[in-house]
Amino acid sequence: MNAGICRIKLHLPGSQSLKDKRGVIKSIISRLRTQFNVSVAEVEDQELWQLATLGIACISNHDQHVDEVLSKVVNFVKQNYPQLEIVEQEVEILHGP
Repeated sequence: MNAGICRIKLHLPGSQSLKDKRGVIKSIISRLRTQFNVSVAEVEDQELWQLATLGIACISNHDQHVDEVLSKVVNFVKQNYPQLEIVEQEVEILHGP
């Protein structure tokens, strides 16, 4: 079993309030869960209205599949949310027995 963990820090320059931010983040989380069947949560910066950090996890029998899914997730965010800036991203793949 292999697990992939992706952390994406986003800058939301158009966000004027926490309400604006939460609307955008909820949309991203919902679309990622539906389209890629991954676990997603806002893991940091919950009280900052122009920053959000998402944690995304994927589990598979093949590490190549995990890497592909997480790469597609990052590309999806870039392509579908051009108003957001990805400030930081990191991907880690954990290999199980």
